[in-house]
Amino acid sequence: MKTVECTIPSEEVARVKGLGFLRDKNTADCFNARVITRNGKLTAEKLKAIADASKLFGSGEVTMTTRMTLEIQRIPYSNIDPLREYLAKYDLFTGGTGPKVRPVVSCKGTTCQYGLIDTFALSEEIHNRFYEGYSSVKLPHKFKIAVGGCPNNCAKPDLNDVGIIGQLKPVVNFDACRGCKVCLVEKSCPMKACRVENGKITVDESLCNNCGRCKDACHFKAFAEYQNGYKIYIGGRWGKKVARGIPLSKIFTSKEEVLEMLEKIILLFKDKGIAGERLRDTIERITFETAEALLLSNELLERKEEIIEKAVQAKI
Repeated sequence: MKTVECTIPSEEVARVKGLGFLRDKNTADCFNARVITRNGKLTAEKLKAIADASKLFGSGEVTMTTRMTLEIQRIPYSNIDPLREYLAKYDLFTGGTGPKVRPVVSCKGTTCQYGLIDTFALSEEIHNRFYEGYSSVKLPHKFKIAVGGCPNNCAKPDLNDVGIIGQLKPVVNFDACRGCKVCLVEKSCPMKACRVENGKITVDESLCNNCGRCKDACHFKAFAEYQNGYKIYIGGRWGKKVARGIPLSKIFTSKEEVLEMLEKIILLFKDKGIAGERLRDTIERITFETAEALLLSNELLERKEEIIEKAVQAKI
């Protein structure tokens, strides 16, 4: 498809891109506006405001992006400021580009039958604390975060720079196990991690993904207790060079721990990253073992102010 020559100066195209307006290559002076949803959920009022804005300032069309944002199509350059002012009346904002923390992606784990954590609440807190709170912090490259409610991985959290996945880890009461010939726990486990051997249930930790499907399956209460938690993957990446995130060795048991770890990961990237490289490249360069040791200590938080103020390392 042929690209139409742009009539807007290149420096102005770059400036409005930072505001969430990406040039529409099929036009001479129109842009597509990314509207941030915070956690992938919008009220009817906000949806109507976006639809109305698309007719008032754009082509009347709205597309969905792969990262839970909405794009209002074909906004003439002269309509950019009026559009932003209109959206602000409904607490809606454009953005989501540049070498910084990007808008968080969330699955609907809060309402899903398989959801193990409140994904909407956690994602909104991440949005407020890191997308907005770190909006002025320039990073070596884009930094993507995704929250998944369970190990089904519908939002593909482990293909993001940071992926957070809800967990429900069984605390097995082996003494309560009767070694049933037809074990309902074994039948309910989608990972085939649970098996009755020599008259007792066993759990293969290398197969168990803490999905919680076995909860209350045992009539004798061998699987009645569970520990809610969060698994964090770092260094995932989708695109030209696909890489699955590497899980941190610890299961985090509170939202506060997760938020603190997320801040450490951002600080690690700012401190150790080199301009133009993704977090995965940084981790491979300094080694995962070094990265995890730093993340499990308090060094990065103790140096927070220094790290935020320092310039991103230039390309070698």
